[in-house]
Amino acid sequence: MDRLTSLTAFVQVADSGGFSAAGRRLNMSTTMVSNHVQALEDRLGARLLNRTTRKVGLTEVGKAYYDRCTQILAELEQADDIASASQSTPRGTLRIYTSTHMVPFIAPAVSEFLASYSEVKIDLAMGERAVDLIDEGYDVSIQLVPPPDSSLIARSLATWRHVLCCSPSYLEKHGQPQQFSDLLQHNCVRHVLYPFEDGWHFVDRKGAPAVARISGNLVTNSGEALRLAALNGVGISLAAGFLVADDLKAGRLVRLLPDYRPVELAVNAVYPHRHHLSAKVRRFIDLLVDSSAKQQKLINPW
Repeated sequence: MDRLTSLTAFVQVADSGGFSAAGRRLNMSTTMVSNHVQALEDRLGARLLNRTTRKVGLTEVGKAYYDRCTQILAELEQADDIASASQSTPRGTLRIYTSTHMVPFIAPAVSEFLASYSEVKIDLAMGERAVDLIDEGYDVSIQLVPPPDSSLIARSLATWRHVLCCSPSYLEKHGQPQQFSDLLQHNCVRHVLYPFEDGWHFVDRKGAPAVARISGNLVTNSGEALRLAALNGVGISLAAGFLVADDLKAGRLVRLLPDYRPVELAVNAVYPHRHHLSAKVRRFIDLLVDSSAKQQKLINPW
């Protein structure tokens, strides 16, 4: 078998954690991917991957071999890039997943990208869930919280904060929390993707961290559902500032405990690999970085 293809198949299996996912990325059957890896192991006389019915992992020898293989493949790609620099125009379909409320934020970059590169098409999906970039075939994801998978690459685009708030009707019925510890006695509704789960993280006026352990009767993956719940007096919400800015200005929601500021988070462009990054992904991310700097006030109005 072609040794370079076998190296590529092995690296893809290690990166994606399975033969099927690697096959999808390589447009190759699962059996063929397995055959390539087996050919490498036969040639080396060593097992590179531990296989179970649930997952695939690198052996100690496989980890050392993987590190060298990624360097070799990256250097080969760089050599190809140098040789074909004049042909490096982005082309093909760029698949993007973004949080629903980030669409206005990234729309200018999408429009500029399409206007600049006539050979590119964009497949833009939106929602409020954690996606598997590799298994689902996305090139890049725009996320409001850090990716749970440390092997993914995250490039910060902008910063943002939550706002602790509720409706006037909730205060009339349940009273206003006077101190930080009072949050424990209130119904607090939260987003399922909040990175600290039921521990809401703040910073006080002195810059000291503070954590409120909360509970409530609503957990959802929808920022809009939380906003409506807060407006309807269901409970206290730690809401994205850009989502409730107009409600706060109009008095439909009230900001609580102003001495405590929610921790700052980042809007990230997340993608699977630093190496082997295609021209379309690299150029789009660079464009997003430039566009984000101009829209920082939109994403963080507080």
